[in-house]
Amino acid sequence: MSPQPPPQWGPAPERPQDRRGWFARHRLLTVLLAVTTGLVILGVLGSLGGQDSTAPPPATKAKAKAVTDSGRLPGVGEPARDGKFEFTVTRLQPGVGHIGGAYGQDAQGQFYLVHMTVKNIGDRARTFDGADQKLIDRNGSKYSADTAAAIHLDGSDSFLQQINPGNAVDGIVVFDVPKNADPVRIELHDSLFSGGTTVDLTRRR
Repeated sequence: MSPQPPPQWGPAPERPQDRRGWFARHRLLTVLLAVTTGLVILGVLGSLGGQDSTAPPPATKAKAKAVTDSGRLPGVGEPARDGKFEFTVTRLQPGVGHIGGAYGQDAQGQFYLVHMTVKNIGDRARTFDGADQKLIDRNGSKYSADTAAAIHLDGSDSFLQQINPGNAVDGIVVFDVPKNADPVRIELHDSLFSGGTTVDLTRRR
């Protein structure tokens, strides 16, 4: 047997120290910290850039418009177009107090009936809704159509009426307006959000 080395009674030998920096010793934490810092910097730069840029104005609904070649609004009996519909107001019937017979409806003021022809000038079926139309009096007040009353009216054809391309329907849009109201224009739309076309009800072809 080889002789055993004598025991050493001094302090234990020091382990070599890891002289690498903290970032080198914690690589995963370093990567996560770098990614987080980069995201924060990008967010700050993005917010600063957004303050300098000018945001586009919100979309607004187009104003109702329609004029003839002579520069005036079309009148009763003249076609006016909006979107894929061509409207022709054919007759005005003011001062109606009741529509629909015994099971019909009384007007709060007076029913003002606007007879019109609606033609689909597009290439696919579209739905005409009397509720999209607005009646305007001499004071500039706008009245919505009374679609509930129109249901009682035979042949009104103004409630969600589907029209195929090239076809036309004769409809009646009903408005319940005060007895002293003096309607002078009607604003016609092929849909709820269309720009609209205006017809002068004081002029006749």
